[in-house]
Amino acid sequence: MSQHAASSPGRPSHGAEGPWPPRSADRTGGWVTGGVVFAGVLMLLNGALAVLQGIAAIAEDDVYARLGSYVYEFSLTGWGVLHVILGALVLVTGYGLLKDMAWARFAGIFLASLSLVAQFLFLPYSPVWSVIMMAIDVFVIWALASRQGQADQRT
Repeated sequence: MSQHAASSPGRPSHGAEGPWPPRSADRTGGWVTGGVVFAGVLMLLNGALAVLQGIAAIAEDDVYARLGSYVYEFSLTGWGVLHVILGALVLVTGYGLLKDMAWARFAGIFLASLSLVAQFLFLPYSPVWSVIMMAIDVFVIWALASRQGQADQRT
């Protein structure tokens, strides 16, 4: 009751100077920001594991099962080189996300999309691992796209 009595005429007693912060900052700001940090950590791990996956494909051809005929067929060495390069780029982008660099959000969405497609094409060689990595890529894309939407609303 004292809040209404203390408000001056012509000024609303609620709104921006009310006792509660704005709804967008209160409800999703911290959660989405935490999602971006978690996405950065996942990108670091995803990149490191993709590099190891690529090294395994390059070094020993008997690590992955041989397939007969496959529409998107590359040699295992080709897949290995692709995973090493993509993994290194994802690793650097994950580090950039943890340092809150603006370019890393856009690059993260792009590279997570490329990683998603690469893991889909790699499904016959390593099905369970590819599905897990695809789920991680989807989360990373969602977290980074949500963060970008929140940043646009603040400006």
